[in-house]
Amino acid sequence: MIVLSGADLVLPERLHSGGTLVIEGERIGALGAAGAIGASGAAGAVDLRGHVIVPGFIDVHIHGLEGVDTLDGPEAVADISRRLPKFGVTAFCPTTVACSPEALREMLRSVTDLRGLATGSSARVLPAHLESNFINPEYRGAQPAACLRLPPRLGTMGASGAMGAENFDGADILAEIDRAGASVGIVTLAPELEGALDLIRHLVSRGHRVSLGHSGATLEEARAAIVAGARHATHLFNRMPPLSHREPGLVGAILTSEEIAAEVICDGVHVHPDMVRMAISAKGAKRMMAITDGVAAAGLPDGKSAALGGRRIRVERSAAYLEDGTLAGSVATMDRVFRFLVRDVGLSLNDAAQLTATTPASELGLTDTGAIKKGAIADLVVLDKDFNVKQTYVAGKLVYESSVGSRQ
Repeated sequence: MIVLSGADLVLPERLHSGGTLVIEGERIGALGAAGAIGASGAAGAVDLRGHVIVPGFIDVHIHGLEGVDTLDGPEAVADISRRLPKFGVTAFCPTTVACSPEALREMLRSVTDLRGLATGSSARVLPAHLESNFINPEYRGAQPAACLRLPPRLGTMGASGAMGAENFDGADILAEIDRAGASVGIVTLAPELEGALDLIRHLVSRGHRVSLGHSGATLEEARAAIVAGARHATHLFNRMPPLSHREPGLVGAILTSEEIAAEVICDGVHVHPDMVRMAISAKGAKRMMAITDGVAAAGLPDGKSAALGGRRIRVERSAAYLEDGTLAGSVATMDRVFRFLVRDVGLSLNDAAQLTATTPASELGLTDTGAIKKGAIADLVVLDKDFNVKQTYVAGKLVYESSVGSRQ
């Protein structure tokens, strides 16, 4: 049993000041006022007065960290998972840019091997997010153009589910998605592409979550995609036409659709704080997910270099850029995202926790996690008054610790 005493507990609907949280095995065993639970003398008791405990951060969109990209080889995803707890991440969706079928297969094999594996020192690996090959070339951003595909013609699929040989365009990528099955969680695509609606229906029928992004879709095209089963939006505002009062477009469809839960990059570079606040006001915190969109340069200082999709990126002005100046993903980490939401956007601790943990958990179908409540899995982050990570627990196990309050 571990007793965390004296911290402010960020509960689903309120802030419990100076509370006590008891971890019993993998779960939260008790919550209450400090000293009222009767476990203050237990082994593992920690005095956390002056700290805040929030649900473990869940990043549904992260390509890499500290020089490692998810497509760097068979050990990359495991390496990233070991690095994430010091930033408060307890679970994440390894995310790819458009890539070759071979690279995608290798990455998805790693995800299959690591899903649900309790290593005792890593963030939990969730099904992958493919950002993917099926996006609009005009809105690809830093995605490699040579890897983009049109959706395959699904009408010629045989009874076995295998693609017809003539459907070479996109069939190779879809074959890898189908092969990986439940190891693919989210697939980003542009709904205006020819064949996209059929692809959405196919992906949804296989249990994948379809996300709208890297797209120039009109309002009507986006709404047709939602009817077809899309339920997610990839980095709202980025790599899509701006909202217009006469042409609402994809942004308008996302903001006005209750069915869609939207990601937003919260690094202070990709989206202005006031636009983040506006989106949350329009959709509500329960329909928004804060993401890093972190690339391999995330966590590195200005001047350092890494790679994205085989292309060199450099950290400058708190973001990552290709050599031609194209903005190429974020260098934020989830602790920085939480701090941004509270200090720059002006959210309460409860709403910030909703965007960084609770909404991602509910949208991904994760049970018993994403919120601090009795009986929930003890995925937790202890923050100091400046929102620096001091401890991270995954399933009740301490996987990261900086200097923290005294042990009793």
